[in-house]
Amino acid sequence: MALNKNKDLKMFYSIGEVAKMFNVTETLLRFWEKEFTNIAPQKAGRGIRQYTKADIEQVRLVYHLVKERGMTLQGARDMIKRDKGGGVNRNIEVIERLKCIRSDLQAINKDLNGFV
Repeated sequence: MALNKNKDLKMFYSIGEVAKMFNVTETLLRFWEKEFTNIAPQKAGRGIRQYTKADIEQVRLVYHLVKERGMTLQGARDMIKRDKGGGVNRNIEVIERLKCIRSDLQAINKDLNGFV
């Protein structure tokens, strides 16, 4: 779910790109927009959604709460409402960093086992 390094230069992402980042459907993203007021991408001509990095972070928050932690939609809404200090976002960042470290360590372990 980490953003592609080459895409860090982009200002806007399409709904299709965001859906691929999280391995969800575009329909689910549109549904979450209706259910969560914190997800509000800009709409260009003909209603084409343009997600900023901030919008993607809000999708990441909802994804984490609903898909990874298994919360109900109401539970996720309540958590977001209570989390004014951004603690959940910080937790998500830590989890993402730990996943990267784990991946690096697994690659190192695989390389070391090749020398044995």
